[in-house]
Amino acid sequence: MNFPDLPSVFAQTLDERGYTSLTAVQSAVLAPEASGRDLIVSAQTGSGKTVAFSLAFAENLLGDAEQLPFAEAPLALIIAPTRELAMQVSRELMWLYAKTGARIATCVGGMDPSKERRNLSRGAHIVVGTPGRLRDHLERGALDLTSLRVAVLDEADEMLDMGFREDLEELLDATPDGRRTLLFSATMPKPIVALAKRYQNDALRISTVGDDRGHGDIAYQAVTVAPAEIEAAVVNLLRFHEAETAILFCATRDNVRRLHATLQERGFAVVALSGEHSQSERNHALQALRDRRARVCVATDVAARGIDLPSLSLVVHVEIPRDAETLQHRSGRTGRAGKKGTAVIIVPYPRRRRVESMLRGARIEAEWIEAPSREAIRAQDRERLLEVLREPVEIEEDDRELGQRLLEERPAEEIAAMLVRAHRARMPQPEELTENTPEARRAAQADRHRPGFEDVRWFRIEVGRRQNADPRWILPLLCRRGHITRAEIGAIRIGPNETHFQVPTAIADKFAATLHRTAGDEGDRDALLIEPSDGPREAARENRGGRRGHDDGPRKAPFKHRGQGDDRPARGPKKFGAKKFDDAPHGDGPPRDAPKRPRNGPKKPFKGKGAGKPASGKPAFKGKPKKRG
Repeated sequence: MNFPDLPSVFAQTLDERGYTSLTAVQSAVLAPEASGRDLIVSAQTGSGKTVAFSLAFAENLLGDAEQLPFAEAPLALIIAPTRELAMQVSRELMWLYAKTGARIATCVGGMDPSKERRNLSRGAHIVVGTPGRLRDHLERGALDLTSLRVAVLDEADEMLDMGFREDLEELLDATPDGRRTLLFSATMPKPIVALAKRYQNDALRISTVGDDRGHGDIAYQAVTVAPAEIEAAVVNLLRFHEAETAILFCATRDNVRRLHATLQERGFAVVALSGEHSQSERNHALQALRDRRARVCVATDVAARGIDLPSLSLVVHVEIPRDAETLQHRSGRTGRAGKKGTAVIIVPYPRRRRVESMLRGARIEAEWIEAPSREAIRAQDRERLLEVLREPVEIEEDDRELGQRLLEERPAEEIAAMLVRAHRARMPQPEELTENTPEARRAAQADRHRPGFEDVRWFRIEVGRRQNADPRWILPLLCRRGHITRAEIGAIRIGPNETHFQVPTAIADKFAATLHRTAGDEGDRDALLIEPSDGPREAARENRGGRRGHDDGPRKAPFKHRGQGDDRPARGPKKFGAKKFDDAPHGDGPPRDAPKRPRNGPKKPFKGKGAGKPASGKPAFKGKPKKRG
């Protein structure tokens, strides 16, 4: 027996399950100093937390016995953030406690609540559920927590992030004071610590998170691509790894829907998981992955929480995680139970610095690589095909006769080539990606120009994001000042303090002359300086990841309103906290927060305190000051 320190009923079950040793977190919670105490456990996803807390509270349920007597009220309550995680925990408990006679009830959203209430009324030793459904049963009187001996909060940080604080507090307040409380999570932010102080007594803190990297069984890779080639990079990554099961993480439901449709069209066996799918659809998708009918799953963060697929070996972060904790939670879907896995982050060129900072915060060393090319994928295909075709197979007599007939009609080399072609035809074709060099990226950018904009000249306006620049009012301004149409204006690049735009070289001189002629029109309301430039250098620096506001040299003088003297400080449009609109679609007319039209004519004199005092070297108003009596 491999587990002499465990009760025989659990040691025998683990042996039959194929366990040879306990993981670090499982050994830590079973140590003598942890016996009977409240625990705060920080362990990585996939490290065996479910078996760990199930073994940890066994002493509270069984004592010295090996069989559980009938229980009118639950003895253990396990709360999980999502339906998938709760159902996974329930499945783990069923096989681990199978020899003890434990009755386990699962209460999650999307299931029949009346059936759950019947299961609770028949007596359940352990109840597993999500916060919202458990609170509903508690308020309806179907869930009795007065006899509870242990409460477990699994993925507690995620439950707080999802807004379940009130539900958790109501559930824990309904439990006896002498209960044992176990908090398990991959991370332990401050809100979790505050929750622990309120509901735990002299809790023992256990952390099995490594200091060198986020997860020892996961190989992290960062793939840099052009922003327009993210989906193509996903296709090539799937084709290169040919993982038995892979999961792709997106940030929103719309992006999940779009990527799912793209991969289906390309020939991948793919399913989707997001908040818009019903529980029945989620169950069908997960079953398809377990049955190998599907090999790829596109999911949002919340929908994929708690997914445990033994064959999952590849995680692709299609969209960059919002923080280091999300990165670890996503990546933890693979590399579970001692198996190796790969987590790939797709990084658009302009966002590399952010990802580098995130990886440092998570103490993860990622290998920075380029997306797999067609040549690399075909080389992998050749090796995989040779392995498949060399495997011994049982050949039926009919197949042998057909093979002999083919050999009589065609040479063996041609038949072998036809066999290889038939295997390749079942695989989606890889994508052609832009080479990761400045020259290749510039050439690709040139290829994407609109017709008629192959040869362009750059112009600049002395207004940027900090002055609330926006293509919705910049575009009409350029048409009005330069006497051109919208179709004759190319790309618009908005930097922090200036905006650059393209005009075809054929009309550039005429456009510049018209700008000079209309600059002094009395009726013009947007007296902004527009002049030729060498290109969007400042915008390009920011797009490469530079700090906002960083500059490599002195800035040019800020733009001026008409009628503003050189000895007075220049005033720009009011800053309203402009957003990024580097490539925003053009709209009609200026928005409400566009630069205000400067008033024409002298301002009314200020008659309050301090009137007549010079401001910036000029009198506040002309005329004789009033005499005071």
